[in-house]
Amino acid sequence: MAPTPSAALAVTFTPDVTAVGGSLAATALLGLVPLAAFFLLLMAAKRPAWQSALGALIAALLVAVFGMGMPVRLGVLSAAQGLLFGLFPVMLIVVAAIWFYELTVISRRFEDLRRAFSAVGRGDLRVQAILIAFCFGGLLEALAGFGAPVAITAAMLMAVGLPPLRAAVTVLVANTAPVAFGSMAIPITTAGNLTGIPAEDIAAVVGRQTPLLALFVPLLLLFLVDGVRGMRELWPIALVTGAVFAVAQFWCSAHFAYELTDVVAALAGFAAAVTMLRFWKPDTPADQRSQVEPEPLTPGRVALAVLPYALVIVVFALAKLNAGGIDMPALLGRWNIELEWPGLYGNLLTGDGSAAAGAIYKLEVLGNPGTLLVVSGVLVTLVYRLTSSDRYPMTGGMAVRAAGSTLRNMKASIATVAAVLALGYVMNQSGQTVAIGTWLAAAGGAFALLSPTLGWLGTAVTGSDTSANALFATLQQAAGQKAGIDPHLLVAANTSGGVVGKLVSPQNLTIAATAVEKPGSEHVLLRRVAKYSLALLAALCVLVYLQSLPALSRMLP
Repeated sequence: MAPTPSAALAVTFTPDVTAVGGSLAATALLGLVPLAAFFLLLMAAKRPAWQSALGALIAALLVAVFGMGMPVRLGVLSAAQGLLFGLFPVMLIVVAAIWFYELTVISRRFEDLRRAFSAVGRGDLRVQAILIAFCFGGLLEALAGFGAPVAITAAMLMAVGLPPLRAAVTVLVANTAPVAFGSMAIPITTAGNLTGIPAEDIAAVVGRQTPLLALFVPLLLLFLVDGVRGMRELWPIALVTGAVFAVAQFWCSAHFAYELTDVVAALAGFAAAVTMLRFWKPDTPADQRSQVEPEPLTPGRVALAVLPYALVIVVFALAKLNAGGIDMPALLGRWNIELEWPGLYGNLLTGDGSAAAGAIYKLEVLGNPGTLLVVSGVLVTLVYRLTSSDRYPMTGGMAVRAAGSTLRNMKASIATVAAVLALGYVMNQSGQTVAIGTWLAAAGGAFALLSPTLGWLGTAVTGSDTSANALFATLQQAAGQKAGIDPHLLVAANTSGGVVGKLVSPQNLTIAATAVEKPGSEHVLLRRVAKYSLALLAALCVLVYLQSLPALSRMLP
């Protein structure tokens, strides 16, 4: 009996980390080629980000087919799955975040918000950078993540007077310390689900690593905004804000609901800064004064200016509500999409011959941050429509036109992120990323020093600390067990390493460039932030290595 056409097309593939000449090292080095291609195209050739990502994707497909032995059809299907994931939910979230911000601009309510931040920050751009990028950005990371904090806070900093590229660099650096607990700590929850280690235990260890970053990030923001002068003049408020954020993050991660760690830390840091500013006033040079003209604000105007972000908090909090017999995640989850990717699922196999779970496309239709931001935007439009006036105009038509212009303005960014996620999926599902990780894990006891590098790499490729944990959490656990290192420490290190990998993620670079209306400037941003990403990674590597030794193991719970 002749085989059916579908059976004839069914070609299975199992990734092999020694596919190149039976050598793990050779396979890992070949797996680095697509990443090298991306950064060379972006930095040396100075090609646009979408072209660099497309070139890297082609390189990844060539490596997958000719180096890893992946069938061409499965490689193309992997790229297609990644492309769709890049559009939904990733770019849905980013587009919704930018549209949400645009609603406050076209209604002219953002002018009042600028004045409110200027008043709280004493009209000092450097203080406002801490309040907006670090504290407010941390709150947005806790609630939404996936690029939304970068998109919103970059536009806000530019609006209060920071030059576009400086605003983009500032928010990229600020969006580090909160990332591990972002989106209600989904990176940690993911790591716990994959490894079987209680997520609470992983969170407690992460809470002994990332707070050390949070302690110094506000100081670094001062340097980015105003150089050494800014650090010299404003170090007290930077240290107070960073210290309170760090202590709150440490305490909440181990002694409260770890999912709310960034919410508590961001609000505590903001409250500490505002309280200090009641008793301490910075001496602001003329070139660091906010460009917002002072104007007395009534409580009603302030309330309506802050309303959009208060609504975001309420909407996201309700979406996470699980108390009093109400399980909102379960209710919203009824509409979730879980699709076994046609032609890929069942043909892409794991080492034990089972179907790879990575070939299943998942989308939270109602519960994902993009949908929740759209809901928040609709509510903002309704409230602003009811309070509309000549000074504060708002109609449904204005909101729809703002959505259309946002999509048009973000065409290049959408293409870039879709290509980057396609690249990530091809590298992951062909075994390139795992080969790199396994090669590094072969370092034995010294692996603790390299452990955060895997999280950094995973997040740099995918733009998501959650994805980095999905890639490497179980590998970190296995490497720890083999090398005699506490698996809790290494899984947490993967999460913490991903925090600083976010800085150089092509996805985040594109989002930042788009938010400050400088599309095509990704290579400039990468050049400016790469050194900070590598320096913070080096510090984390040393910290994790010391925590693996008896001297600092007492830091761990």
